[in-house]
Amino acid sequence: MSKLWGGRFTKQTNHLVDEYTASIGFDQKLAEEDIQGSLAHVTMLGKCGILPQEDVETIKGGLNKVLEKIRKGEIEFSVSDEDIHMNVEKNLIAEIGPVGGKLHTGRSRNDQVATDMHLYLRKRVVELSGMLYELQKALIGQARDNLDTIVPGYTHLQRAQPILFAHHLMAYVSMFQRDIERLMDSYKRINVLPLGAGALAGTTFPIDRHFVAEQLQFDRVYENSLDAVSDRDFILEFLSHASIIMMHLSRLSEELVLWSSTEFNFIELDDAFCTGSSIMPQKKNPDVPELVRGKTGRVYGNLMGLLTVLKSLPLAYNKDMQEDKEGMFDTVATLEGALQLFAPMIATMKVNKSRMREAVNKDFSNATDIADFLVGKGLPFRQAHEVIGKTVLYCIQNGKYLLDLTMEEFKQFSPLFDDAIYKVLQPETVVNARNVYGGTATDQVADAIKRSEVLLRMTEQWLEEHQ
Repeated sequence: MSKLWGGRFTKQTNHLVDEYTASIGFDQKLAEEDIQGSLAHVTMLGKCGILPQEDVETIKGGLNKVLEKIRKGEIEFSVSDEDIHMNVEKNLIAEIGPVGGKLHTGRSRNDQVATDMHLYLRKRVVELSGMLYELQKALIGQARDNLDTIVPGYTHLQRAQPILFAHHLMAYVSMFQRDIERLMDSYKRINVLPLGAGALAGTTFPIDRHFVAEQLQFDRVYENSLDAVSDRDFILEFLSHASIIMMHLSRLSEELVLWSSTEFNFIELDDAFCTGSSIMPQKKNPDVPELVRGKTGRVYGNLMGLLTVLKSLPLAYNKDMQEDKEGMFDTVATLEGALQLFAPMIATMKVNKSRMREAVNKDFSNATDIADFLVGKGLPFRQAHEVIGKTVLYCIQNGKYLLDLTMEEFKQFSPLFDDAIYKVLQPETVVNARNVYGGTATDQVADAIKRSEVLLRMTEQWLEEHQ
């Protein structure tokens, strides 16, 4: 069967060329968006008097029948028809006859595919924002339940200062809040209509691009036809944001893997989110966070791949740009898969509070507070730092911790020590001493949770407005 564009060709396309250049294997994911755009386009053609209303209604009826068949899995897409656009048009013509060939009046596959991707990504950005919102809720729920749970805080993966476990979890709530805000901000650049730009220069037909934008609920249209068909910044921006989200998920994944190990034993992931070993029956493996950590690399790769494809393309459309879709689809699937699992995995996570407290009691993470205590007595910080360094060394050499020292032992390092030091060194005192905005004190973390709940409500409102 000849191609829809085959009028100027004297030979059939080599089957290997068909197979190599066809995109239907992956762009069939755009079927609903393609028909959605076509329905708005043909409605505009009728409104502008470019097609008779009778043809418009026939085409719209045919498109809806094709869409219904696609949803039911009754249409077999053909590689010889190259892409989703040609496959839909071929099936439309088969459904309603030659009048189906009028659908493509006033447009090109170049502005058509760009429109499809804008529609596709606009929907996914809202869905992914909703998934991040659910993950935030799960983290905040765990933070509320752990406002009295103290855990070692780390730098360089060495114990540094005791903090509330809730404070640690709220750090991720802040990260994911930035991710949501980035996705929300990107929406306004995704929600721009390229349709009507034609192949690159517009069209000779008296179309109404703004009417189509209203039909498809786009905020505005592209100002320049060349830019409209060649712009993939909105996909690059999404891939960049997705890479940052995956980086955040990967950091949390790394901590979940560490915390659930026997060496830490800070948490236990629910059995529903772990797997076993085929040879070692005692094993409970944190495969979900491990795989999320691993899949982060493929999302980074999709970003770098598209940046490389676009880096030296002249205006306007080039076949290279067909490579924009698979990475976008893969990134959406990868991110959706991770976020769907992460919220319930966090919500069902068990926290070993006693083990965390034991860890805090058997380290020197309260050492800074002794220095602060001596500074309060008038000793310069640098001298206080040296005093505590020597005190810690003494403890290490004698198998003790700071709270094990007698007052006599303390005073051999500084006469400024008194009995108040024993209260200063208590983990609760250390934590609540950091009562500054953004700090780990219980009151501050409780306030942070309240502020995050306000942001949750704002996100919820945005999601309702854009769904």
